[in-house]
Amino acid sequence: MTTTEKPEARQLGRAEITTIVIGLLTAMFPGALDSTIVAPAMPTIGRELGNAEHLPWIVTSYLLMSTAATPLYGKLSDIHGRRIMLLIAITIFAIGSLFCALAPNMILLAIARGLQGIGGGGLVSLSITIIGDVVPMRERPRYQIYTSIMWTASSLAGPILGGYFAEKYHWSLIFWINLPLCLLAFLMTDSKLRKLPRHERPHSLDFAGAALLVASSIVLQLAMTWGGSRYAWSSPEILGLIAISLVGTVLLIWRLLTANEPLIPLALLSHRTLLTATTGVGLAMAVFIGLTIYLPVYFENGLGFTATESGLSLLPMMLSTTVGAVAAGRLMMRIKRYRFIPITGLGTAAICILPLFIWPTGLPVVLVEALLGIASIGIGTVFPVSMISVQNAVPLHQLGTATSMVSFMRNFGSAFGVAIFGAIVIGGGAAIPGSSTGAILTGDAFIAIFRWVFLASTIGLALSVLILSAMREIPVADRKQQHGADDTTH
Repeated sequence: MTTTEKPEARQLGRAEITTIVIGLLTAMFPGALDSTIVAPAMPTIGRELGNAEHLPWIVTSYLLMSTAATPLYGKLSDIHGRRIMLLIAITIFAIGSLFCALAPNMILLAIARGLQGIGGGGLVSLSITIIGDVVPMRERPRYQIYTSIMWTASSLAGPILGGYFAEKYHWSLIFWINLPLCLLAFLMTDSKLRKLPRHERPHSLDFAGAALLVASSIVLQLAMTWGGSRYAWSSPEILGLIAISLVGTVLLIWRLLTANEPLIPLALLSHRTLLTATTGVGLAMAVFIGLTIYLPVYFENGLGFTATESGLSLLPMMLSTTVGAVAAGRLMMRIKRYRFIPITGLGTAAICILPLFIWPTGLPVVLVEALLGIASIGIGTVFPVSMISVQNAVPLHQLGTATSMVSFMRNFGSAFGVAIFGAIVIGGGAAIPGSSTGAILTGDAFIAIFRWVFLASTIGLALSVLILSAMREIPVADRKQQHGADDTTH
């Protein structure tokens, strides 16, 4: 198979690059907004649709399908072009949003969220890949500012709108709002990306690997959802689900080892910089998304907040993450040894969250918000560092695949963070004598359980620090000279 190197981004002028980036940010915005607008509405959705034990599936079904679709989008974009695949992703996301808004029960809502996730898997990953195509490596941290502005806007609007719609109107508005946004994104992207040159190359698509990944993950999610609530953890049903998931995982590994072009390229996974960066950001995302989803439940069921108040309470966390990401991106432009940035940030985050485990009650709300805000600044530092370090470490012809791997691991970590935190919150409540199956407790009983979410967060962040400590740094300024040096032997 012949390969064609992509031309350097400097062939495009700064004005053209800025125009393309604005179009891409418009496409990313619905997916970014979706990650923050759903969380404040989840308690309301659970009360209205019932079956609260299935509440984590509103998030995990989206993340699982998005995870499986992300690497496929990378390869499909190499075959058919970035523009057409991004337009398809926007369309699927819009159709999924429509079905979510019309869903009459929790099961159909979870299925619709899975369809939405298939589209969402391409919104962010393809946009970031195209930015990697057109923006010179040394200037990429500068363009992180534009991305950070977009995430800031979604972080501000999402929690406020999600809580307000759920409390004052109807939770379905959090999905209806995606339709005009997707229409605008479609029109903006269609025109802007016509400037982008196409450099297709043949690929085989590993649908079997994607199916095994989704199947084994869903079965494990069922075990974590039902364990301790519908069935005892030692019951044949739960043990059987875990066994099936293990068999599926073994088959997935076998598929990755034997497929001509596997879903997850093993050559890249053995790349030291990519392996440590993606694993570290996956753990950080597990904590961040898990907290984003369940903190509104903590604020409402534990502290007695309204839906609007819980949405507003998420703002310091969301904004602080953006502050950390912007600061890390700008600092990467000035230093060669950038590994200490996320190590310091995540270590600080772990230290800030630990007091919430030790004192889950009695702390002033202002102090709780301050601890979560500082922790979020630390978590935010890992996002630009992981993406830019990976794009900087691989050859240009592997840029799309490597970028999709970062998005893949972020989604994968997010899905299991939500599942693990859900098992603690919902499964822990069902384990208390006298509580109903699938019920989410309130008051002191709920906080006594939720404190273990904070402990799991601290452990996850500490593990991320340890993994990133082993990351091999390649100075960003020296990409051309060193992109082939960081091979599997390092």
